Amino acid sequence: MYLIVNLWCVLAFFALSAAAAATGRRPLASPLIYGASAVVSLAGFILALAEMTGVEMTGAPMTAALPLGLPWLGAHFRVDALSAFFLAIVNFGGLAASIYAIGYGRHESAPQRILPFFASFLAGMNLVALADDAFTFLVAWEFMSLSSWALVMAHHREPENRRAGYIYLVMAAFGTFCLLLAFGLLAGPAGGYTFAEMRAHAPGPLTGALVLMLLLLGAGSKAGLVPLHVWLPLAHPAAPSHVSALMSGVMTKVAIYGFIRIVFDLLGLPEWWWALPVLALGGVTAVAGVLYALMQSDMKRLLAYSTVENVGIIFIGLGLALAFRANGMNAAAALALTAALMHALNHMLFKSLLFFGAGAILNATGLRDIEKLGGLIRLMPATALFFLAGSAAISALPPFNGFVSEWMTFQAILLSPALPQWGLKLMVPAVGAGLALAAAFAAACYVRAFGIAFLSQPRSGAASMAREADRFSLAAMAALAALCLLLGVVPGLAIDALAPVAQGLIGTHMPRQIVQPWLSIVPIAESRSSYNGLLVLAFIAMSATAAVLAIHRFASRVVRRAPSWDCGYPDASPRLQYSASGFSQPLRRIFGTLAYRIDERVDMPAPGDTRAARYRLELRDMAWETLYAPLAGAVMSTAEYLNRFQFLTIRRYLSLVFFALILLLIMVAAWP
Repeated sequence: MYLIVNLWCVLAFFALSAAAAATGRRPLASPLIYGASAVVSLAGFILALAEMTGVEMTGAPMTAALPLGLPWLGAHFRVDALSAFFLAIVNFGGLAASIYAIGYGRHESAPQRILPFFASFLAGMNLVALADDAFTFLVAWEFMSLSSWALVMAHHREPENRRAGYIYLVMAAFGTFCLLLAFGLLAGPAGGYTFAEMRAHAPGPLTGALVLMLLLLGAGSKAGLVPLHVWLPLAHPAAPSHVSALMSGVMTKVAIYGFIRIVFDLLGLPEWWWALPVLALGGVTAVAGVLYALMQSDMKRLLAYSTVENVGIIFIGLGLALAFRANGMNAAAALALTAALMHALNHMLFKSLLFFGAGAILNATGLRDIEKLGGLIRLMPATALFFLAGSAAISALPPFNGFVSEWMTFQAILLSPALPQWGLKLMVPAVGAGLALAAAFAAACYVRAFGIAFLSQPRSGAASMAREADRFSLAAMAALAALCLLLGVVPGLAIDALAPVAQGLIGTHMPRQIVQPWLSIVPIAESRSSYNGLLVLAFIAMSATAAVLAIHRFASRVVRRAPSWDCGYPDASPRLQYSASGFSQPLRRIFGTLAYRIDERVDMPAPGDTRAARYRLELRDMAWETLYAPLAGAVMSTAEYLNRFQFLTIRRYLSLVFFALILLLIMVAAWP
C-alpha cells in the first residue's frame, strides 16, 4: 500500500510539472507550484518514515510491477529500509527547498524556466530510489540528470552558465554510460535485468571488481568524487540557490544510494581489496575538496567544493564498511556503514541550510563574492545566526550533527588494527590522517566564509544596503538549523532509525542507542568510547552563562568610548580589513602546488610612485588542467581532422566504402 502511494506522489510531481508549464508567467504560479511541491514532498517524507517502520516490523520489502518500459521486462519498484531512508532524504530536502523557494522565487527573473523542471527533478530522484530493475533505474537516473541540467541552464544567456551546463551534460552522459556497462555485467549472458535476478546470481570476484570500478566512475561522477568532480563547482553556482541545495544536498545522496544499492546489495559478499580504491578515492576527495573550498571567493562555488569534501567523508565510511564486511567483522561494518549514512543525512541538512543562506545573501545584495560582502550580521541577523549554525555543523563542531557522524567514522577507523590484511592496515590510518586534516581545514574554511561575509564593515555599497530575508526563507533555514542541533544533541534517534538499513545490508546493526543512560551514544561498547551531546550542550551553555555573568559582575561599570585601534591608519577604511585571499594565503602557499595551479601576479610600485598597487590571483583545478583540458583538446583536434571527410569527392567516398568492406570481410574470415 505504501509503495503504491509513493508512486502516486511521483505522478503528482509530474502533474505539477505539467501545470507549471501551462501556467507560464502568471504571478501566482510560483508560490502555488512550490507550495504544492512542499505538500507532496511532505507526504513522501511521511511515507518514507512509515515504510522504514513497516519494513522493520515485517522484515519483508514492498514490491510492485507495472506494465511499463520494455515489453518483456516491465517496470519493477521496491521499497526496503535502504530505499526508504534515501526517500526520506530526497523528500525532506525537497520539502525544505520548496518552502524556501516560495519566498526566494519572488526574486527570480525567469520562473517559467525553473518551475516545470523543479517538480520533475524531485520525481526523478524519487524514482531512482524506487526502481527495482536496471532499465527503470537508468531511465529514472537519466531523467534526474536531464531535469537538473535544465535547471542549471535556467539562466542560459550567461556564458559561464552555458559552459557549466555543457560540462554537466557530458559528465552525466559519461556516468550513465558507465552504469549501463555495470548493469550489463551484473545481468550476465542470461539478461537478468531485475535486481532480484542480479541478487540471486552475484558475479565472481574479478567481474565484481570491474563492476565496482564502473560504479566509482558512474555514481562517483554524479556524487563528485575527485577527479570526476569538475562539473560540480560549475553547475551549483549556475543554478538557483534552492536548486543548488537540492543538487548538492540531495542529488549527490541519490548517487551514493546507487553505489550502496549495487555494491552492498547486488554484488554479494565483497573481497577485501575492493575497499582499497574506495578508501583511497574517499580520502583524496575529502582533502582535495576542502582545499579547493578554502581558496574560493564565490560563496556558492565554495559550498560546491565543500560538498566534494563531504562526499569523500561518506565514501571513507563506505570503504571501511566494505573492508570490515569482507573480513567478517560485521559489528564494525555496521558502525562504518551507519556513520556513512548518518553523514549523508547530516550533509543534506547543513548543506541545504548553507545554500539557503547563500541565496538569502544573493537576494539581499546581488553578490556571491565574499570579498565584497561584510557587516551582514547587523543587517541580516537571523540569516547570520542560521548560517553560523550551518558553518559549525559542517565544521564538525559539537554539539551539532556534523561532529557525530565524523566522530563515528573515526571510531570505525580506530577498529582497523584488527583487520588482517597489511594493505588495509596501511591504508586506513593514512585515510584517517587525511580525514583529520580535512576536518581542520573545514573549520578554517567556514571561519573564513562567515567572518569575511558577516563580520567587520561592508566592503561594497550593495552589502551596506542589505535587508533580511523573507519569512519563508527564514522558516526553512530555522527548521534546518534546529535539526542540525537536535541530531547533534540526541543522535541516538537517527542511529536507531538506521538500524534496519544496516541489518538488511550487513546482517547486524549498532547497539540500540535510545536506551543508553543520559542519551549517550555507544558505537561498540561503553568501555571503548561514548559521546553525550546533551552533556556537551549543557557544558557549553553553563560555561557561556558563567562567563557573561562574571564579565557583568566584575567588569568596570564605567563606560568609555574611544576609536578602535586602526594599526596606525587615521581612516578605518574597509579596504584595510582582512580579506578572504589574505586569510587563506598561508595554506595556499603550503598546499598550492599540490592541489591547484596558481597564477599569482603582484605589481608593486617603487617608492615614490603614486600609482596603485595591483594584485591578481587565479586558481585552476588540477584535475581539469591535467586530465580534462588535454582530453578536450585531443577530441577537438581529432574532430577537426575528421571534418575533412565531409568534403571528399564521390569517387573517394566510394573508395572508402570499398576498402572498409574488404577490411570487414577479412576480419570475419579470420574470426575463430
